Amino acid sequence: MPAVQERTRAADGTELAFQVGGRGRSLVLLAGQDNNHHWWDGVREDFEHAHRTITLDYRGTGASGKPDEPCSTAGFADDVIAVLDALGIDSADVYGTSMGGRTAQWLAINHPARVRRLVLGCTSPGGPHAVERDAAVRRALAQPDRRAAEQALLELMYSPAWLAEHHGPRTVLGDPDMPPHARRHHLAASNDHDAWGRLADLRARTLVLHGADDRMTPPENADLLASRIPDARAHVLPGLRHAYFHAGRPAASRLVAEFLTG
Repeated sequence: MPAVQERTRAADGTELAFQVGGRGRSLVLLAGQDNNHHWWDGVREDFEHAHRTITLDYRGTGASGKPDEPCSTAGFADDVIAVLDALGIDSADVYGTSMGGRTAQWLAINHPARVRRLVLGCTSPGGPHAVERDAAVRRALAQPDRRAAEQALLELMYSPAWLAEHHGPRTVLGDPDMPPHARRHHLAASNDHDAWGRLADLRARTLVLHGADDRMTPPENADLLASRIPDARAHVLPGLRHAYFHAGRPAASRLVAEFLTG
């Protein structure tokens, strides 16, 4: 059964669209930068036999409001709390990837009672301690030819072998209906993220996942996060890039499911 979309409002009144599917212990799934809940299409189903999955459209994406105002990863975490409050959920498991992993860090740091177990995928602590993508990657993503930039993003997400066997849909390439001001605010929120000084305060049991061939967010960040978060463990998946959760879906989803239920 497909997820059902519902709506609530953030503390500042911005409308938030969220989607609920499955049954069992609540699991919040947080997407990457510039993306809506479709980031998780084809993956959330792996958890719905044991979890009630909850996604949301970040402000600026999907069916949520699109105010032309600065945002932050900590602010996105507060929006998640608004969704949990609307559903009457006291505590949930949280799985965040890319910018969603940055948001998930603040969710667990600022709202510790609301996060039971935490999975951080293809993400980083941000700030000066993070290992950043190299200049060639930044140039490829910033090139003015949109088709070339999209192809570069696709190749950062998936290996050539995977792309040769899978011709779509491409649900991790950004919300096509996102207005330019929202893209700017998302980029700033992701770039400004720096949770390094607070990661040692994180108390949720944590699993860190990463693709070994990820150039978008280099895999060294997995070890940085695991070394900084108390009792966290990292698992780097060989041969996979930024969208390891799609390309390595069976193994990645199994690792997450075992961690959440073990």
